[in-house]
Formats: sequence, structure tokens, C-alpha cells
Amino acid sequence: MAIQPKALQRGDTVGIVTLGSPLDADIINTRVAYLEQTGLKVKLGQYVYAENGYLAGTDQQRAEDLMSMFMDPQVTLILPSRGGVGVAGILPYLDYRAISRNPKIVSGYSDITILLNTLYQFSNLNTLHSLLLIDFKPETPSYNFEQFFSATSDIRTPRGMANPTGMTQTSLVAGNVTGPIVGGNLTSFVGCLGTPYEIDTLGKLLMFEETHEPINTVYRYMEQLKLAGKLNDCLGIIMGQCTNCIDAYGKSYEDLINEVLVPIGKPLMTNVATGHGFYKAAIPIGPFVNMNTYTNSLTWLEPLVTYARR
Repeated sequence: MAIQPKALQRGDTVGIVTLGSPLDADIINTRVAYLEQTGLKVKLGQYVYAENGYLAGTDQQRAEDLMSMFMDPQVTLILPSRGGVGVAGILPYLDYRAISRNPKIVSGYSDITILLNTLYQFSNLNTLHSLLLIDFKPETPSYNFEQFFSATSDIRTPRGMANPTGMTQTSLVAGNVTGPIVGGNLTSFVGCLGTPYEIDTLGKLLMFEETHEPINTVYRYMEQLKLAGKLNDCLGIIMGQCTNCIDAYGKSYEDLINEVLVPIGKPLMTNVATGHGFYKAAIPIGPFVNMNTYTNSLTWLEPLVTYARR
């Protein structure tokens, strides 16, 4: 079992860091104010407002901010302000042993995918593919907040992981498999293939989603995963949405799934609410999950967090 960070409770402190691209200070401040309305306290990283072109400060500065949040005993949840690009640059500067000794909840999606999987692989820490700071705003659907706060505070298992009403997940290849989920944003973790931080899918359920990419590019990434052995190694595949992805050469996202993934023969579920979509299910990275495509269900078998004090 991977390390379970302490559950989030009302009055706990959230550490806000910017680990990839910069975010306008007014947006950060507005989202922080909304977050505080939920009964949580906020601590801002030293470089949370930093700007260095398309990055929020140097790699070392962003890594320093993240490590300071892990080492702060008052912080329960680390919430990146956004994704963007650049998260891979901080990975060599993190102390993974220190992180495993000081576990925190870490949530995010998009480029934060890289961090979520690396913390699970190198620090044996459960992480959460869910909300970022930018999502704390009135326009965010209640489903997203319910998913987020349930995942970060509820230790009851087993419990189902379902799409919102009216959004049906679909099973395309039959199977019943159990294991930890890894993955997230396709572009992000494909970019780490061939590095010390490439994703380990052996014996895992592989989940991925994408946004704003033409379908021929998504095809290229799927083929890269296949050639790297990642689709052969995994137990099953969970497909999130391809949000604002443009059809290309007469092919759609659904065509790619049917033509590239279905023939692999691994249990396959599609249209799961994840990542860049309007609705965002909270997807655990690390805890064991059962995917049963006969019953079209995903079930948490282990909690992300623990009530035990650390």
C-alpha cells in the first residue's frame, strides 16, 4: 500500500504553489479568497506570483516552493495554482525521501500530471488527479467540489466512482481488473518517456485525457505509448475526454479509441469525467481501484488519505 497523507479537515492549511506556467496575481488572489470560503486556511509559496517568461520562476525556485510546503507541518494539502508547462523541470530538484517522510495531499491535472505520477513512483505517495486552484470559482460545478472533498477527507471504502448524472461512461472491451491508477494528461506524461521519470504502467490501470490537440497528434502520442510498451504493460485503460480536440483527416477521438486501443484487447472504459473537461472526477493515483467493464463500474478499494495523525 502506498503512503496515505492525512485527511483534509475544516480549518486545515492549504499550500499554494505555482509549479509550471505563471498565473496572473489577480486570478490567484480571487481563487484564494474563494478557497478560504470553504473553511480552509491558505499559505502562499514564496514564488507563487513569479514570472520567468512561460515559467513561474526558475526550476529551482519552483522546486523550493514545493519542498517548503512538504516540510511545513501546518500544511495538509498542496494545491498548485495551475498547470501549463514546466513541471518536469522541477523533478530533479525534489527530495523524494523527505517527501515520503512528510506526506501531504497533492491535487492537480494538466502538466501537474507529471508530478502526481512521479511522487507516487519515487516517494510511494498517493496523489490525486483532481482540482487546481484555478477551479475554485463560482462557475465550477458542484460535482467537481463534491468529488474533490470526498477524495481528500473520506476514508470509507469500497465506494463507487461515477460520472455526473447525464454523462455516461462506456465500456468497450470486457474485463474485470484491479490495481492502482496511473496517468493523466497524455501530452504531459508522454513527454517524460525516455527520462528517469517516465510513467510505470506495469500492473496498473492507465488513465489518460487530452485537450486542444488535433486528433492526428493524439494518434501520434497513443502510438508512442504503444511502442514504449506502456499499453502492453498496463492491466486496463481508462479514457477521459479529449476536450476541444479537433478532428483531423476525417478521424475523431472516438475513431482513435476504436482503431488503436480496442484491438489491444485490454479492458477499456471511455468517456470518464476527468481533467480538462467541465466535469472532473477525482481520480486517485496510487490507491487500488477495481475496473469492471462487465458492470461498467469503477470502485475505490483503498482510501487516498488516513485519519491517523502524522
